[in-house]
Amino acid sequence: MTAASSPSPPKDNGAPALDAARLAAANINPRTKLATDYLNHFNEAIMMLEMLPQMPDCIVDLLEWKPLSYTEHFAASNFKDRELAITAYEAADARARDQLDRLADSMNAILVATRDAILTPLSEPVANAVAAETVARLKPLVAEAGGIINGAGEEHMDAQADVDALMGG
Repeated sequence: MTAASSPSPPKDNGAPALDAARLAAANINPRTKLATDYLNHFNEAIMMLEMLPQMPDCIVDLLEWKPLSYTEHFAASNFKDRELAITAYEAADARARDQLDRLADSMNAILVATRDAILTPLSEPVANAVAAETVARLKPLVAEAGGIINGAGEEHMDAQADVDALMGG
């Protein structure tokens, strides 16, 4: 190959490269372009709720918890490759991103409602029951979000897109 016929290097627009090796090294799924680190936001709240019966003063940490979107989480995090995670998220399949965002919105709403309920004057047993119920509701949602991030159900999404295209919708 001559120099004249060699492909030109990709333009560097300042955005981090999204090659599979770099994504994998950053713990970002190369196929989905999503990172499980986002689930730490919810897992931390779940851990606080689980600790509440044994350590009632961890309520202070729970009250400081704030709902965050995927990009807000990474923008505020100490995640080494946070800019790459945000860039990859923006390049992720829109259907997967939408599914993850809907789950995150649900989990955020559940946690905000729980935090607000615990702020009201509840007896300790009632507060602990609210916390336990929230944990029971959140864990399957976190698992579902992890599945989306790790590419589970991609075949279903492709099949649904095929059906939608066939049906003209």
